[in-house]
Amino acid sequence: MTPQTARPFTDIHPPVAEALAAGRPVVALESTIITHGMPYPDNGAMAAKVEQIIADGGAVPATIAVVNGRIKIGLSDGERESLAMTGDAMKLSRADIGFAVAQGRTGGTTVAATMIAAHMAGIKVFATGGIGGVHKGAEKSFDISADLDELSRTPVIVVSAGAKAILDIEKTLEVLETRGVPVIGHGCETMPAFWSRQSPFRAPLTLHAPEDIAHFYRTRQALGLGGGVLVANPVPQNDEIPADEMAGYIQAAQKAAEAQNVTGKAVTPFLLSKILELTGGRSLKTNIALVENNARLAAEIAKAL
Repeated sequence: MTPQTARPFTDIHPPVAEALAAGRPVVALESTIITHGMPYPDNGAMAAKVEQIIADGGAVPATIAVVNGRIKIGLSDGERESLAMTGDAMKLSRADIGFAVAQGRTGGTTVAATMIAAHMAGIKVFATGGIGGVHKGAEKSFDISADLDELSRTPVIVVSAGAKAILDIEKTLEVLETRGVPVIGHGCETMPAFWSRQSPFRAPLTLHAPEDIAHFYRTRQALGLGGGVLVANPVPQNDEIPADEMAGYIQAAQKAAEAQNVTGKAVTPFLLSKILELTGGRSLKTNIALVENNARLAAEIAKAL
């Protein structure tokens, strides 16, 4: 989908269009966290607060979604709330974003689909919770998120708390390295693991300041290296659930998914929902905290660019 063919199907929210035209900082936000990541009304409240954090940080938020076949680059308050209440939204990645547009459907955009739409609009920075990656048991299921290929081809800075901890982080890092995607630990030498500040794996690269991340991105662009940059930003210490505690919850959730034969795109929402139940709601609080933390950093990087 080139920018030329996409434009007829794209609506850029006026404040976002104005900021882009004036060269002011804009931060993209995904929408599967609204449609598939959290229950209503937590999802709507979280999305509104994250947009406010980006605005308070001096950037313009652009939540991306497909609504009735239109790619929305930025949502009005009413559109965002309506999306939060949508029960049958599709979960959109590169493979099916065009289908949703062609069929006039509504869907939440994954990391991959949000990167595509952000790049179409000229947005260089995107804040999310955690990226998709290599699922545990992928050597049998071949279940690997399209997010990894998108990071290798689409030049957007993705600020995350690392890969979702339900994934095989070691294999995810290997695939990113094979695809030539730089993974930067923001102020950390160990990869964060979404709900937890640490995993057993080293961050391939470390940078401490938003300005350094922006400079690195510009340098890669100047060298013609292409593709995106993944920033791994640990959840604040007061909000984390330690990795050894999370391991038990993740294992129990995975066993439940296997027992119920959950496959494909349904796996991640199922696991997140099961972990929410097992942690008595703590995982949701941590999830919200890490998204807010990523939004703050993304606004800083966007300003530095």
